[in-house]
Amino acid sequence: MLASPATVARLRLNLRQLEVFVATARGGSTRAAAERVARSQSAASTALADLEAALGAPLFDRVGRRLVLNENGRALLPRAAAILGDATELQHLFSGEHAVPLRVAASFTIGEYLLPERVALWKTAHPESHLHMRVANTNDVIDAVARHEADIGFVEGARTHPDLMMRPWLSDELVVFAAPTHPLAGRRVSVEQLRSAAWVVREPGSGTREATDRWLFEHLGTVDIAYEFGSTEAIKRLVGFGAGIGCVSRYAVAQALEEGWLVALRTRLPKAMRRLATVVHRARPPGAAAAAFMRHCRG
Repeated sequence: MLASPATVARLRLNLRQLEVFVATARGGSTRAAAERVARSQSAASTALADLEAALGAPLFDRVGRRLVLNENGRALLPRAAAILGDATELQHLFSGEHAVPLRVAASFTIGEYLLPERVALWKTAHPESHLHMRVANTNDVIDAVARHEADIGFVEGARTHPDLMMRPWLSDELVVFAAPTHPLAGRRVSVEQLRSAAWVVREPGSGTREATDRWLFEHLGTVDIAYEFGSTEAIKRLVGFGAGIGCVSRYAVAQALEEGWLVALRTRLPKAMRRLATVVHRARPPGAAAAAFMRHCRG
């Protein structure tokens, strides 16, 4: 176990040691950590060794060539990340910049179709703000927030995590769509026709795929998954060429439906509604910039 609070109070820990520890946890090696913190590998290894010596406990297990967090390391990681985050805020507070870098992670549908306009309006209202947005599938967004690599996450999936708090954000509807020339376009589509159609869907791990699977399984049972893609735009293009039918967020196909190169199919299925959510870490409440950005996105 880690040292007691009384023992820790007497320790001489420094931010460099914690920075190397967090970077090692994220990169899986002191070499990767050295690249992240712009130090030599020997300096990173020394800082990590000094931290473990000061705490009196190892923080990693070696698995092959990788360093994997053990129980002690997992307990320390959220606290170390929180300390580094607070230190960064203090640095910017007294540096005259008055702008803490804001790290946002968003799943593909949200990051590509919902957040760009909000980010642009945020930047107009806060020109001094530095915002870095990472777009990935829902599983990766969850992991980024859990590992303190993002201050806020925006996700589509229903996945939960014991270290995170999920808060409802917006409602979304899944739409079954096809090319205007597809045999099912312009007619009422039966359940059997949907079962036998070739489907073009998102990859496993995507929030859209999770919601699609749940909805289709409930109402259709098994379907013919002909293609899986990690890009909603690729799905739209392939469906637009008549290769199959798709199912994605209405936000993602709104413009294509308006332009007419994709059409929503009229099915006998009930509407598929889902809640999009924001994600933050339990161990570190959102800072002032993150909280303000979340309020901005609710508008």
